Amino acid sequence: MTTIEIELTGNAYGGEAFGRDEEGRMTFVSFALPGEIVRAEIVDERKRWARARLVEILEPSPERINPRCPHFAVCGGCHYQHVTYETQTNIKSGILHDQLMRIGGFETPLVKPIVPSPTPWNTRNHIQFSLAEDGRLGFMAAGTNDVVPITECHLPLPEIEEIWPRIDTAEQLAIDRIILRAGTDGEILIAMQSENEPDLDIHIDLPASLVWLGPQGVTVLAGNQHIDSQVLDQHFQVSARSFFQVNRYLLDDLTQLVIQAIDAQPGQVIFDLYAGVGLFSAFIARSGARLTAVEQSPWSCEDFETNLQAFDGVTLYESSVEMALPAIQEKPDSILVDPPREGLSQEVRDMLVELAPSKLAYLSCDPATLARDAKRLVQAGFTLDSVTPIDLFPQTYHIEALAIFHFA
Repeated sequence: MTTIEIELTGNAYGGEAFGRDEEGRMTFVSFALPGEIVRAEIVDERKRWARARLVEILEPSPERINPRCPHFAVCGGCHYQHVTYETQTNIKSGILHDQLMRIGGFETPLVKPIVPSPTPWNTRNHIQFSLAEDGRLGFMAAGTNDVVPITECHLPLPEIEEIWPRIDTAEQLAIDRIILRAGTDGEILIAMQSENEPDLDIHIDLPASLVWLGPQGVTVLAGNQHIDSQVLDQHFQVSARSFFQVNRYLLDDLTQLVIQAIDAQPGQVIFDLYAGVGLFSAFIARSGARLTAVEQSPWSCEDFETNLQAFDGVTLYESSVEMALPAIQEKPDSILVDPPREGLSQEVRDMLVELAPSKLAYLSCDPATLARDAKRLVQAGFTLDSVTPIDLFPQTYHIEALAIFHFA
């Protein structure tokens, strides 16, 4: 492996800092900061760029601080514990702005001030562990498939933090993953995921529900198969395999931003695409608008039907967005999209342009795909009004952002 010394000049999406080596090649170094001179080992070398592992900090940045967790830079869970929280949010805002300019081609994108997390620690209502060979809980090491056993983690809510170290899996090596969810009332759901059916004696001495996620579906071993999460004044059932936003302390703020952006009025037709368990759909339905939702996950759809059973004028399609949209006859006034990390497919973008809603709200978890999609939507006739970053994932490089478009 080649070792280099390099001065770093900027932040990249993914938790890396970058600089140019002696040959002018762009090199990305994890867990480093702009302004630092470091020694790094090349781990991925291409003609025009390279990726390197931090070996030694020769000249540290004045913004560098000591990380809280002993596993930082070894496990792949966190990327920014070596800077203050204010610096983290500044980095994320800058990266979002840069991606919109560089990938999206926007000269002056209107990026609003980031909505910070009220606390930078212990925010997650959902966390997933892998299992090391000896059965200990851990996370994947950065850039590998190796599991790093951990003794502490400062990302999950305190009630999850209290329980996960007490889970003993030493003799249950058929388990692939262990997932913990926390409800608003402190209720804990533990899900054991495996390619096998449960063939074990379960003794649970924890204040939690326990389910087995196997090839035949969900088997309840103790308690319930879902938790209850309250957002604003609305309760939501969330099952073990359903998607739900993870930062408990920003759920209200995020929901208010989205429903204010949609501004649904009685009698309007609103589409909620990639609707999940109905987090935003419930508040749209409360406005008196006619709601059409699309969600592919059967588990999320089951939760959606429970969560919106009290509302009239709601239609749910259990389908991919690509399959559902051509079958929907109504023309929407506004559309909300909350796609996965890969963003919108070309097929979906084309259909959004054909539908031409007066307003499009796009909730993104990846600034690169957001910038790509925004560029193509604007080329097709939409106008980008604003982008608001929301820091749902403190200590990590992940950036949530709400982009608002209107059709010209």
